[in-house]
Amino acid sequence: MRCSEPAAPTPRPPRHADLAADRARRTANVDRWLASLLGTSPGAALVALGSYGRSELLPGSDLDVLLLHTGRPDIADLADQVWYPVWDSGAHLDHAVRTVAEARDVACRDLRAALGMLHARHVAGDPALTRELRLGMLSDWRAGAWARLDELQELRAQRTQRCGELAFLLEPDLKEARGGLRDALSIHAVAAAWVAPGPGPQVRAAREFILDARHALHRVTGRATDRLVLQEQDEVAEAVGVADADTLMRHLAGSGRTVAYALDSSLRQARRSRPSKSGVRRDRHGVARARSSAPRRPLADGLVEQDGEVVLARAADPAGDPVLVLRAAAAAAQAGLPLAPRALARLHECPPLPAPWPAGARDCLTALLGSGPAAISVWEALDQEGIVVGLLPDWDRVRNRPQRDPLHAFTVDRHLVETAARAAALTRDVSRPDLLLVAALLHDIGKGWPGDHQVTGEVVARDTARRMGFSDDDVEMVAGAVRHHLLLPRTAVRRDLDDPATAAQVATVVGTRGTLELLHALAIADGQATGPAAWNDWKAGLVAGLVRRTGAVLAGAPLPQPLPLRADQQELATVGVPGAMFTMPEVTVVAPDGPGLLWKAAGVLAVHRLAVRSANATSHNGMAVTAFTVTCPYGEPPDPKLVASDLRRALAGELDITQRLVQATAVHDQRSRPSRTAPPKVKLLDDASQTATVVEVRAHDSPGLLARVGQALDRCGLDIRAARVETLGAEAVDVFYVTDTAGSPVTDLCLRHRITAEVLAALSDCETSGSAPRNG
Repeated sequence: MRCSEPAAPTPRPPRHADLAADRARRTANVDRWLASLLGTSPGAALVALGSYGRSELLPGSDLDVLLLHTGRPDIADLADQVWYPVWDSGAHLDHAVRTVAEARDVACRDLRAALGMLHARHVAGDPALTRELRLGMLSDWRAGAWARLDELQELRAQRTQRCGELAFLLEPDLKEARGGLRDALSIHAVAAAWVAPGPGPQVRAAREFILDARHALHRVTGRATDRLVLQEQDEVAEAVGVADADTLMRHLAGSGRTVAYALDSSLRQARRSRPSKSGVRRDRHGVARARSSAPRRPLADGLVEQDGEVVLARAADPAGDPVLVLRAAAAAAQAGLPLAPRALARLHECPPLPAPWPAGARDCLTALLGSGPAAISVWEALDQEGIVVGLLPDWDRVRNRPQRDPLHAFTVDRHLVETAARAAALTRDVSRPDLLLVAALLHDIGKGWPGDHQVTGEVVARDTARRMGFSDDDVEMVAGAVRHHLLLPRTAVRRDLDDPATAAQVATVVGTRGTLELLHALAIADGQATGPAAWNDWKAGLVAGLVRRTGAVLAGAPLPQPLPLRADQQELATVGVPGAMFTMPEVTVVAPDGPGLLWKAAGVLAVHRLAVRSANATSHNGMAVTAFTVTCPYGEPPDPKLVASDLRRALAGELDITQRLVQATAVHDQRSRPSRTAPPKVKLLDDASQTATVVEVRAHDSPGLLARVGQALDRCGLDIRAARVETLGAEAVDVFYVTDTAGSPVTDLCLRHRITAEVLAALSDCETSGSAPRNG
C-alpha cells in the first residue's frame, strides 16, 4: 500500500542523476575509509546512522557513526583508533560507543536518536551486531509506537513554529521547515510503526528534489547550510538544472506541499489505527486497521461520515455523477472533516463537469469556500490529488507560483484559497455572498499570465465564471471585482479622502452599492490573507472611510421582490381551497391567507428531508401562494402523496409540525459542528416598502432554518405578506415583508427589538443543529 499521492509527479531536475551519484560516491568512499580504520576487530561493528545511514552524504553532512560492541574491555582504545583519524581529517563527526542494549535504551529515551537509528546501516565489523540492533530497535519502536508518534507530532509542531512552511517561504529551511526533509523522514518513521503506509513514488520524488536542492546549496555555498537565501537561489537553480530561481522555488513549493500532505495523511491514518476497546487488526501488508462500530451518518447525496472521515456511500456512482467531486468537498468542509483517501481515489472516476456547470455544482463550490478555514485543508487534498486543475484549468498557471514579495505569506494559489477562506467571514456583509467567494478565489488568477494581473485576471475570471454557469450580469460582476480588487486600498492610501472628487471617481468605477460592498469585503479578505504587514487597523480605517463616502454617492440596489405567479399557480389559487402541487424540484402550497403558513409548510418539507434552495411567497385571490424550490440532499425524493397529505394536515392544525421538526433535525445534532465563520445578521428596513417592514436575514444555511425563522416571526404576531428566500452556496439570504396586527409596517420600538431578538435566537438554534443544507 502507498500513501495518498498527487496526480502529477514532482519533476526530477536534469542533474538529479549526477547529484545522486555524487552522494553514493561520497558514502562509498567513507565506508571504505572507516572499514580500514576498524580493521577486523571481533565483537565490534561500525554502524552508519541518519543521512550517512541512508547513503545520502552531502558536501556538508556530518558523519553520524555508532561503534557497537559486546562489552570489550579495550573498546576505548578501539574507538580512538577510529575517531582520531576522522577528527584529524576535519570531518564533522557525531559519534557514540555503546552496546546493543545501551543503544536501544538511548533510542527509547531520545526520539531524535531513535529516528537516526531507524536508518541504521552496517559499515564494518560484525554484521550480527548491526542486525541485532536493527531488529531490536524496530521492535521497540513498534511496541511504543503511540507514545513515539505523539512525540513525533509535537516535534513537528515545534519545527513548524520555529521554521515555518517550506512551500510558502521566500528563504526556506530545506531540512527543518514543514514539508522539508525532516517531514519526509517522519513518513518513514510512521510507516516503521506499522500504523500507516510508507511513502509512495510521488512523495519519494518530492523528497529527492528537496534533497537535490540542499545538495546543490552545500556545493554553491561551500558550507553545511539548510536555508536557501535569495542571493543563492539562481546558482542553486543552475546547479540542479532548472531554468531559474522562480522555477526552482515553484518546484520546491510543490515538493514541500506534497511531503506535508503525505505526512498529514499518515499521521491521521495512524490516529485512526490506535487501539481501542474494539481492538486492532492488521491487513496482509501489516498495516493496522481499527475495528469500528461507528455508524455511517449521511452528510449529502452519496456521502457519509464514518470514523471521522467523509467516505462515499455504498450506492454512490462516481462514474455517473460529475458533481460528486464538489459535493464531497463541500460536505467535508462544512462538517469540518477530511476526505478519506479511498474516497479521494474514487473521485477520479467522476466525469468532467459540463460547460456551463449545473447549478448544483456552483452551490457546492460556494458552500466549500464559504466554510472558511475548514475549506483550506479540503482544497489542498483536492489539489494534491490533481482534481482542482480538472475543475479550473487555469489554476495550473498559478499553482505553486512563488510571490517575490515579502508582504505575501503564500504562493499565488494558496493566497487565493486563503482569501476565499477570509471572505467567508464577510459573507453576511454583502448581498451576493456567492459572488464574493468566487471573486476572492479568482482575484489574483491573472498572475499566471504576463502583464498587469488585474487586466489579465479580468479576462480569465470572466471565462471561468461563464464556465461555472453564472448569469451574464453575475459574470460581469465577478470579472469587474477581479479587475478592480485593488481599487479601494490603493485609492484609500494614495488619494485625499476629504476631496469629494475621490469618492465620485470611485463611485463611477464601482457603479452600485452592491458592487461597493463586494469590493470592500474582497479588499479586507485579500489584505488579511496577504500577511500581517499588508493589512492593519490604519489601512482598514482608510478603506472603510472611502467606502462610507462612496456609498453616500451611490444609490442602493432594490431588495428582491416576490416573483409574479405563473398561470398554473394562479389557477391553483383561484380554486379557493387548500392544496399542494408537487412537481420536483418545485412544491407549490396554496391556503387561505393567515399566520403561520410559511413556517408550517417549510417545516413539513424539512420533516421529509427536502432542502429548500429558494422560496417565493405572495398572495392571489385571497389565498397565500408559496412556491418552494427544493432538492433531495440525501438521494431519492419522498413520496409526493405523503408530502401533500402532511401539508394539508399541518395547515389544518392536525399535525404537530414543531415536534416532528425537532425529531427530524435531531440526527444532525450528532454530527461534527465546525465553528461558524460569521454570526448571523438580522436587519429591519423601513424604506424598502411603503406597506410593510422588510426583515432581511443573512445566516449560514442549516436544517429547519426557514421554518424556525418563520415561526419566530409568527411568535411576534406578524403577518408575512410576501417573502423571497434564496440559498447561495451555504448562505441563506432571505427577505420577509411583514406587517403588525393592524396590517401596517412595524413602528413599535419594543416590537422591533423583539423581532430581532426572536429571529436571532431562532438562527442560533439552527447554527447548533448541524451542518447539512437547509431542510425547510
